[in-house]
Amino acid sequence: MNRVVSPCLRVFVVNAVLSGCSVKNQQIARIFDEIAELLELKGENVFRIRAYRRAAQNMDNLSKDVATLSEKELTDLPGIGKDLAGKIAEYLATGRIAKYEELKKDIPVGVLEMLKIPGLGPKKAKQFHDKLKIKSIDDLEKAIAAGTLKGMPGIQEKTVENIKKGISLIKRGTDRKPLGRVLPLAEDIVRRLKESGSAGKTEVAGSIRRRKETAGDIDILVTAESAEKVMEVFTNMPHVDRVLAKGDTKSSVITEEGIQVDLRVVPEESFGAALQYFTGNKEHNVRLREMAVRKGLKLNEYGVFKVPGEKRIGGRTEEEMYEALNLPFIPPELREDRGEIDAALAGTLPDLVSIGDIRGDLHVHTKMSDGSHDLETVVAAARKKGYEYIAVTDHTKGLGVAHGLDEKRLAEQCKLIDGLNEKTVGFRVLKGTEIDIRSDGRLDLSDQALSGLDIVVASIHSGFNQDREQIMKRLLAAVRHPCVSVIAHPTGRIIGERDAYDVDMEALLREAAKHGVAMEINAYPLRLDLNDRHALLAKQYGVPVAICTDMHVTGQFDFMHYGVSVARRGWLEKKDVLNTLPVGALLKRLRNCRKRDS
Repeated sequence: MNRVVSPCLRVFVVNAVLSGCSVKNQQIARIFDEIAELLELKGENVFRIRAYRRAAQNMDNLSKDVATLSEKELTDLPGIGKDLAGKIAEYLATGRIAKYEELKKDIPVGVLEMLKIPGLGPKKAKQFHDKLKIKSIDDLEKAIAAGTLKGMPGIQEKTVENIKKGISLIKRGTDRKPLGRVLPLAEDIVRRLKESGSAGKTEVAGSIRRRKETAGDIDILVTAESAEKVMEVFTNMPHVDRVLAKGDTKSSVITEEGIQVDLRVVPEESFGAALQYFTGNKEHNVRLREMAVRKGLKLNEYGVFKVPGEKRIGGRTEEEMYEALNLPFIPPELREDRGEIDAALAGTLPDLVSIGDIRGDLHVHTKMSDGSHDLETVVAAARKKGYEYIAVTDHTKGLGVAHGLDEKRLAEQCKLIDGLNEKTVGFRVLKGTEIDIRSDGRLDLSDQALSGLDIVVASIHSGFNQDREQIMKRLLAAVRHPCVSVIAHPTGRIIGERDAYDVDMEALLREAAKHGVAMEINAYPLRLDLNDRHALLAKQYGVPVAICTDMHVTGQFDFMHYGVSVARRGWLEKKDVLNTLPVGALLKRLRNCRKRDS
């Protein structure tokens, strides 16, 4: 489940992640989310607060550029009525929203900064400001060090510890940004460069191209007939807040979101060499250069050359760089010096899973719990993606905030699904649930209610600060349950907002392998959970993986490529992923997932 206040909004993540998706969607979502927090800080009507939060979440997940929508298209969006559509139009016309500026006037800037601390919230921020005159994160840190917070109503020792962790998360996230924030921005810059006609070949490089879950900055390489023209276009893009440097071959800017972007213009004959050099991590590139030296070659960002004499023998393409070392092409996601070069030498590089291998999504929510759409709308969106099936996995009753289903409502939903499947050709809706693993390890619904489902996805939504023993007790109990098929977002982390709970991943995977239970790679951009290392560990233990979007708004189906990137970084192949199977084989496999020791 995604929180009611979407975590992605607080770190300004663009979730839609479609080619050409406007950064304005992100900016409007951020403003709406902050309006909600300001209203809560002022003690305003709870329904107004919820309206802004819902609008923020839906703007954040909008798969189209908001600037291209008509007024009717805007008001047809979930949670966007005439009033909010007017505020969106105001922002598009003026770059500001008067209501937002008005609300900010009465709140100290430092208090607004405090609202970004995970786990703090508007009520506590207001309490600290009103009672202790705390006006900034620095003030809050000093108060914690002095023990001033202790004894305040509702502030326990654990509360203080969680606030300290939240401050630490913010500071850790200062230098590196989540992939879900930087990738859409990088893609938008690439699109604008191409559309300007000033750039030839244009590629994002660096850790973004390797699809690391965070990135420090954005590196873009281009070829161009006129370096001057492409630099002029780049430094005058609407994203740019200030220009750090502008030269003939390299320019650097800081965007409005505080992200540094470096653009390099390289010659056509060196484009592949530069792309390889600026994509692989340091260790990967050092290994390649060492191999080159042993072969009497020189390898750098300009090409590959024979020595002595430095005769160029490659560099126009990346493939030429690897071929010169008698290596096959190594996919960007693997260029981390984690065994990929040895595997390439041995001819054992994995045939990595691709987005085209995914046949369906096994973690999907509808309006019956906390999703935004009815079943028919969700199915139509999935079919438009080219999927053959989805699994509807609405929350269960223990998750009251998500309007979770009890046994009766789940049975009603199953009847709806059966009816839809009877009249639908070429597509299958699997009956499922995302069941809550309670604090004592029990599941949230009866075995009888679960036994008739196609898939049961089990997950933890509370008690994140429990110790390892209790967390593992809960997870292992779910893995051993005869009805459970998949464990969703197994570590519970939210990048930049919440650390993973304390999981013994090897013990969990050993048990999952024993009982045939799959692990999820949750493709929600701030989850990416399992991460790449855990995905590789799952492969080594023979545990199947399901790559799922945890879809709550149909635009989130486009998150799938994030999950596939994690799988590729974890060396996963098509055979390792459940939802690459055709529906018949998948259902058989899910039934086999339920085998248990007697």
